[in-house]
Amino acid sequence: MRRDVFQAIADPTRRAILSLIALQALTPTALAEHFATSRQAVSKHIQVLTECGLIKQKQQGREIYYQCDPTHMKEIDTWLDTFRGLWEDRFAQLDRVLSTKKQDNK
Repeated sequence: MRRDVFQAIADPTRRAILSLIALQALTPTALAEHFATSRQAVSKHIQVLTECGLIKQKQQGREIYYQCDPTHMKEIDTWLDTFRGLWEDRFAQLDRVLSTKKQDNK
């Protein structure tokens, strides 16, 4: 079952997991050490992230390492792009207002 990427990033623990494995591939045990929850709880978060395609696993000997798979992050970036333009326009308007105020105060 493929889950929605937005469902996955809605949870702060899963966002933290993504941040950790964006830096380096980690085992489930190494990931669990960063959280005040059980290894099973972290494993469930890993499962959701895997089902969304946000992370992938790589077997090295007996260990499984999880690493970030940025291809599905594009879906998030595309959605955010709409708002990015909106905020850039608003910041440009604010810059114009502040420049006008600054000139008026001289």
